[in-house]
Amino acid sequence: MIDRNDATPFGSSVTAELSGGMQRTEATPDHPVHIAIADGIATVTMHRPDARNAINPAMRRALWSSLKDLEANDEVQVMILTGTDPAFTAGLDLKMIGQDRTSLLSDEPSGSSPPFPSRSKPLIGAINGVAITGGFELALNCDFLIASEHARFADTHARVGVMPGWGLTALLSDAVGRSRARQISLTGDFVTADQALAWGLVNEVVPHRALMDRTYGLAASIVDNDQLGVRQMLATYASQEASALGPIWDLESQGSAAFAKMTTPGADVAARRKSIMERGRSQLG
Repeated sequence: MIDRNDATPFGSSVTAELSGGMQRTEATPDHPVHIAIADGIATVTMHRPDARNAINPAMRRALWSSLKDLEANDEVQVMILTGTDPAFTAGLDLKMIGQDRTSLLSDEPSGSSPPFPSRSKPLIGAINGVAITGGFELALNCDFLIASEHARFADTHARVGVMPGWGLTALLSDAVGRSRARQISLTGDFVTADQALAWGLVNEVVPHRALMDRTYGLAASIVDNDQLGVRQMLATYASQEASALGPIWDLESQGSAAFAKMTTPGADVAARRKSIMERGRSQLG
């Protein structure tokens, strides 16, 4: 058995085979995610710590290609998505939006909806810190979430001046109910880990130091099951969700595209970014 602490990704810039079957890949500026594979479980860690793991074009491409590769890897049965502390991800890189709005909102490589490629394997979100706006959407696109006590969620789309395109209005309402979803989106206020648990957004809240152990333990329970059965069960849930939420998702994508044509964040992005950061500090203490 591999020590769970050894599943923390690191290593060379190419995938390395280590003792006990562990495989690790280190992040690079062009591919800013760590990947660790052990015991049938792949841990994907977003790694731009200086930018609070903000999603730039390289991060978006890396997430897409990594999950696509792991979906095709027969050694992987379950995937975990997390971020390098202290953040899960602060969402779209607002500096990039200010420079080139289309660089993050274009149809390549993953399309405006959804943020991940199609998959048959479970994806668990291990939310280690803030998950804001686009980062919140990444979390919602996981199959279920386990949160650190440090986790915080916020939908600041209206503050940034862009609209959701990765399913937030469909998935958030489905998770917490229509009224709470509207409260989260219209206020832009942060939701604490305890609130997220009470509202049904996350399945569990655990001490920060126990987050990856607990998430890995749940993933191991899934690996221990019959994988054809796991994937058929997941496909059934996905089909139900597509039937119920697909039309809402389509409306969101259309509305986001129309809004993008009407507005240009431009030079005020820096001011908006500063305002969001100050608001977050005031609310989180």
